[in-house]
Amino acid sequence: MFLHKHPYPPFIKNDTERLIVGTLPPPRFSTGQLLEKDVDFCYGSYYNSLWLYINKIHELNLRFDNSEEAIQQRKEFLIKHRIGVCDIVDSAERHKIDASDLGMTNIKLRDVVGYLEKYQSIKTILFTGGNSKNGPEYFFRRHLKDYELKLELVSNEIPRIHQFQLCHSEQSEESRLIKTVSLISPSGSANRAIGSIPLYKQLKAKHPKFSTFDFRVMQYREFF
Repeated sequence: MFLHKHPYPPFIKNDTERLIVGTLPPPRFSTGQLLEKDVDFCYGSYYNSLWLYINKIHELNLRFDNSEEAIQQRKEFLIKHRIGVCDIVDSAERHKIDASDLGMTNIKLRDVVGYLEKYQSIKTILFTGGNSKNGPEYFFRRHLKDYELKLELVSNEIPRIHQFQLCHSEQSEESRLIKTVSLISPSGSANRAIGSIPLYKQLKAKHPKFSTFDFRVMQYREFF
């Protein structure tokens, strides 16, 4: 049995407004066996591609390697744009050492609501995946039940948007409305799901060279 512990603490600043919430990076980030193009930071897997989309949207000319400079480039971008990262899974056990969300058992969640209460400038959560089993939205819904909270649907169009009212806490006397956006996962495993989306089919029919990468860039642009 492999204990898959999240290798990175939450990356949140006092003025963070948007919070990226995923599950866990691949096990090699916990064991230190990075690939040549991996970056030792949140969403650093070259095959996850989140930073490839952000790089394309903002024309950042990011490095994709194991260097300290690559890490600093990503931190600077997040700080500049008031974006934080707080994956919801703190640890999980795996029979097979891979990055599958479905392969996780005995899952321990982070107290994301606690971070929302502490960092009161956060207005939006960006899930890197939807409500499929063991996805970030799936776990967050389960997490909200501990606080007797639940998501309310705002828009059923992809990406689906929900909201919830964060109640009074020790840190704040006022409640606030938090929006959540369920983005298509940046991992390659979501490509098949993209292929079934009507909008993607329409765009692909009009522009044969239009790819799943292009579709994610189009979707992510609004939120990053």
